[in-house]
Amino acid sequence: MNEGTMNEAAFFDAVVPAPFARRPDSRQRAGLVAIVGMWTAETAAPSAALARAWLAYGLATAFHESAATLEPIAEHGSRAYFRRYEGRRDLGNIAAGDGYLYRGRGYVQITGRANYRAVGRRLGIDLESEPDRALKPAVAGRILVRGLEGGWFTGRRLGDYLAEGRCDWVGARRVVNGTDQAALIASHARAFLHALHAAGFAPPSRPNPGGNPR
Repeated sequence: MNEGTMNEAAFFDAVVPAPFARRPDSRQRAGLVAIVGMWTAETAAPSAALARAWLAYGLATAFHESAATLEPIAEHGSRAYFRRYEGRRDLGNIAAGDGYLYRGRGYVQITGRANYRAVGRRLGIDLESEPDRALKPAVAGRILVRGLEGGWFTGRRLGDYLAEGRCDWVGARRVVNGTDQAALIASHARAFLHALHAAGFAPPSRPNPGGNPR
């Protein structure tokens, strides 16, 4: 099997009964394939084993954050709900309406004007002016991969928890959101790793001389 490929049918079979209760529908399958493809293209993992483990955790994160749709989504709530984010200078929300305009979007939901600006600069696109671009699968996928590997969300990277000789699936939640639902997401990650093995996924590895993912 070529590097970065997998038996998709075997993969979709293997994600049942966990983390899916039934075989993924067509939209979920498309989302899974899109994330695997983006990870294959973007990963900076130093070994194939770590690329597979990091992908498994990325899939688990997207599964949880997207409410199992595997599609980029916007944070739910009325405009009134997002008033709680108004005036949050820690998020860069300085103008009226910023709370709603810069609500969470994507596979890993970035929130706040400052975060949209920072992530956009890293990707070379203007997310601050066009925050809905974070809902495009290609953009959301790059944010997921590079953000988890590079520590964009909390300053902690997947490599801090999933490394050679260390496999802390529960602790890896700190890369995104403290310990919120950490054990549940860890169980999803283990299930996805099993499915990737069952599908014969052979990820690429790109040694990073700097020692840290982007």
